[in-house]
Amino acid sequence: MSLLSIQNLHKSYGDTRIFSDINCEIGQGEFVTLLGPSGCGKSTLLRCIAGLTDVDGGRIVLGGEDLIPLPPQKRGIGMVFQSYALFPNMSVAQNVAFGLRMQKVAKAESEQRVREALEMVELGDFAARYPHQLSGGQCQRVALARSLVTRPRLLLLDEPLSALDARIRKHLREQIRAIQQELNLTTIFVTHDQEEALTMSDRIFLMNAGQIVQSGDAETLYTAPVDAFAAGFIGNYNLLEADAASRLLGQPVSSRVAIRPEAIAFAGSGIAARIISRSLLGNVIRYRVEAEGCQLLVDVLNRSADDLHHDGQSVSLAIGADAIREVA
Repeated sequence: MSLLSIQNLHKSYGDTRIFSDINCEIGQGEFVTLLGPSGCGKSTLLRCIAGLTDVDGGRIVLGGEDLIPLPPQKRGIGMVFQSYALFPNMSVAQNVAFGLRMQKVAKAESEQRVREALEMVELGDFAARYPHQLSGGQCQRVALARSLVTRPRLLLLDEPLSALDARIRKHLREQIRAIQQELNLTTIFVTHDQEEALTMSDRIFLMNAGQIVQSGDAETLYTAPVDAFAAGFIGNYNLLEADAASRLLGQPVSSRVAIRPEAIAFAGSGIAARIISRSLLGNVIRYRVEAEGCQLLVDVLNRSADDLHHDGQSVSLAIGADAIREVA
């Protein structure tokens, strides 16, 4: 059942269209990610849902209630930004309790809810500290607790991890996902990072130039991109024009083709190719090869030094038919 319904939503700044005719339905307890490049409209869409930015047309309906006439504080929405926006003169507990104070929640209940929220984000022992005494990751967890403590109907996360280092980002995204599932909290997460989107989401809405170009679960978006933009943004597809694909595959191809790099294998016989270079990506080795005038990426598991191919080496490639997808 849909909790949030966005219907024919429009937004422009002067003559600049940010997005138009945005339509989507989000169910109770779903974790949905708005994924796309900078400037595609994803953060503006989030701000429109929160009531921080006015819309030019359309409807935003949450739990059967039209949000457009309501000010942000009446929408029952929690929001976490990339910048923590903590009050430097308030302790962690006071920062978390701020929204409850605005709601005039009784002191005893407020203190209990603050304790619960801080325990949830693993900061139970940090209540008396101040923002300047915290790391970036800890500040972001305080911001998350501040949004959760008000028990929102909907949680909005606007690139909350982008300013953090890789190790902290990985831990915090796992923590956010675990909390969201525990609370069955409907969440919309904005990012330009495909790895975050693929690992965290129930569904992904891929946006480009103010439009949702594809939506679905992570597997669908990764294995079945609808067009060249989707193929180029999700994963590391090899995109080949029709004539190049026809030469490579030895059969006529009528449109552009996308081939995943892990779906190409080195074989005893097949398409003649030459290694141009290789890169170590942890447990994967990424080769750049040339075959039939095309340059391709080939990803293979990093098993042992005996399996390595070397620059300039002649090899043969096998490409499974099910790995080849025609895209517009």
